[in-house]
Amino acid sequence: MGIAERKQREKEMQQRVRREQILNAAKRVFHTRGFSSVTVEDIAKEAELSPAALYLYFKNKDDIYVSLNLQLLEYLSGRLESLQIQKDIAPEEKIATLKDLFNDVYRFDPLILINLFHLQASDGLEKLPPERLSQLNALAGKSLRSLAAIFDQGQAEGRFETHHSTALADIVWIIFTGAVLWEESKRMINPEKDYLRSTLDIALDIFRKGITNR
Repeated sequence: MGIAERKQREKEMQQRVRREQILNAAKRVFHTRGFSSVTVEDIAKEAELSPAALYLYFKNKDDIYVSLNLQLLEYLSGRLESLQIQKDIAPEEKIATLKDLFNDVYRFDPLILINLFHLQASDGLEKLPPERLSQLNALAGKSLRSLAAIFDQGQAEGRFETHHSTALADIVWIIFTGAVLWEESKRMINPEKDYLRSTLDIALDIFRKGITNR
């Protein structure tokens, strides 16, 4: 490896580290104070950077927010892809494993996940820059394809009833989205309640039994 190439790699590594530093700082202040009241200056202070330094990596607060959404979707799509390609797990067991997977995704960043679901349900996506919208759609599409592939496998092995695999993937996504938003609405009334895991357990068990050949 030449000196120029090594320096370029070191520069890219430093940029990735700095971006992660900013995103982690943004998570902390968003969770503490909420998205609307936080400023770029607040995030820069939490990251121990000047606002000018922060602007070298992100255009504005919205850019940071969308980047957090992308980070979460990358985590989700990676977990689903890893589950889908496992050969030693039967398709119905993979559906059962989604309980843990979705719960882990929620715990990864509850606030950003909830805001992402609200963003999808509103006209917020239309207001995103085309490049960011394309990235979000690509990761969401990748996640749904991984889910659909699990159903394709189950149907090919005669374990699942024949249904359109993309429609089944959409239904699982609806279960996940609905459970998170419904449980969050209940937590607004009583913050001590946390029934997401049990709700996902019941919903996915019913779904799995409904598509499994007997």
